[in-house]
Amino acid sequence: MKAVLALADGKYFVGTSLGVAGEVTGEVVFNTSMTGYQEILTDPSYHGEIVTMTYPQIGNYGINDEDVESSKPHLSGFVVREACPFPSNFRSQMTLDTYLKQNNIVAIEGIDTRALVRHIRTTGAQTGVISTIDTDPHSLTKKAQAAPGLVGRDLVREVTCDAPYQFHQGLWDLATGYTEVDPAAAQYQVVAFDFGIKRNILRNLTSRGCKVTVVPAATRAAEVLKLHPDGVFLSNGPGDPEPLYYVQETIRELLGKVPIFGICLGHQLLSIACGGQTYKLKFGHRGGNQPVLNCQRQQVEITSQNHGFAVDARTLKADMVKVTHFNLNDQTVEGITHLEYPAFSVQYHPEASPGPHDAAYLFDQFIAMMQEHK
Repeated sequence: MKAVLALADGKYFVGTSLGVAGEVTGEVVFNTSMTGYQEILTDPSYHGEIVTMTYPQIGNYGINDEDVESSKPHLSGFVVREACPFPSNFRSQMTLDTYLKQNNIVAIEGIDTRALVRHIRTTGAQTGVISTIDTDPHSLTKKAQAAPGLVGRDLVREVTCDAPYQFHQGLWDLATGYTEVDPAAAQYQVVAFDFGIKRNILRNLTSRGCKVTVVPAATRAAEVLKLHPDGVFLSNGPGDPEPLYYVQETIRELLGKVPIFGICLGHQLLSIACGGQTYKLKFGHRGGNQPVLNCQRQQVEITSQNHGFAVDARTLKADMVKVTHFNLNDQTVEGITHLEYPAFSVQYHPEASPGPHDAAYLFDQFIAMMQEHK
């Protein structure tokens, strides 16, 4: 079936349908990872986005029940050069196309993804439409122009959990898969805000002796403190951090009362709570090979990233926070620490899934901070 991807600036690509037939809009972005497409599909941080994979062959090792980061795919649409119809892996349970159909995801294959990515790098990420229903590029361009962008929208409310819950799953092992962690043996009580949280973040916490209670994004500081946590975690999530005033106020109320660790959107929200501001990147950082300098260790970490907004270093108050990490590609802020209170954050994903594990030590740093202030 014919499918068309059209961008708001009039650029369009003709390919064939993958997944279900239909029409979707979203911000068209690209991810440079060679593997991890299943984790990318199920990362809530991609909510509202049409994700293009730069690696030309996607689906080679199929889909399985374990490599998911949330309950379902959250992205708006998916773009690949070639979807493998015959995956080969001992863990594979279905093809990429079958998985997309089961989860009602509209996707397109067979287009020149290299040309698309070069265009996005030049013009910047922009709204687009994938359609198998309307294949007129002019009509789709108008639809893309009329669709809302990501700036100023609160997408967190659309992906956060409805009620608090406990998480007890530990890290994956080749021999046993995922194992359940006994909460009675936990040494630390952690409250994790769900702004679109990835499961591997939670697994990294539970495997280090944390009893984790996941709470909705709108949970107030007083409710959190009633749980008597040893630490608070601020998760990743989709979209623009600026409209999340209710979260920013909660973080301000928690600062100094309990150790705080933030990742990705959580990093941006902590920075705003400390007086900083954010801005939209031209095409964002999405992939598994972003080089980051750890200024404290004077070491380079290869990191997994997924974000379209960044913290403006010029707005950070030098007497309140210190920049601890920055991106070696574009010198954007990748980490901060509070100078008075036990609180720190990073823009990238130390839990990987997918990606390198260079920064897993940050979870140990959070544990040490909770131990110090317990």
